[in-house]
Amino acid sequence: MQRTELLPYEAAILGRLVVPDKLRLSPAAAEAILALGFDQTDKDRMHELAAKARAGTLTPEEQTEVEAYSRIGSLLGILQSRVRLALKDGRRPTEKARPN
Repeated sequence: MQRTELLPYEAAILGRLVVPDKLRLSPAAAEAILALGFDQTDKDRMHELAAKARAGTLTPEEQTEVEAYSRIGSLLGILQSRVRLALKDGRRPTEKARPN
């Protein structure tokens, strides 16, 4: 099966694992997660693969690599989004959630 994004159930499962109200991260851990990203070598490789995809010359192995970059990027994006939501609440990531 070829896919480049998380399936809806994968995103939902990850969303339930990383709930902003339940995050218990130190400020340093939150900052470290937000600082995660692809290095320049990976960015260059993604640009190379994108150019080959536009030209229609990706090999099956390269298509698998594109899908891996996309899935990892999606996972990272969801995780960082959840950390940002926890921080946006105005509470430190290690504080307990406010009662509703």
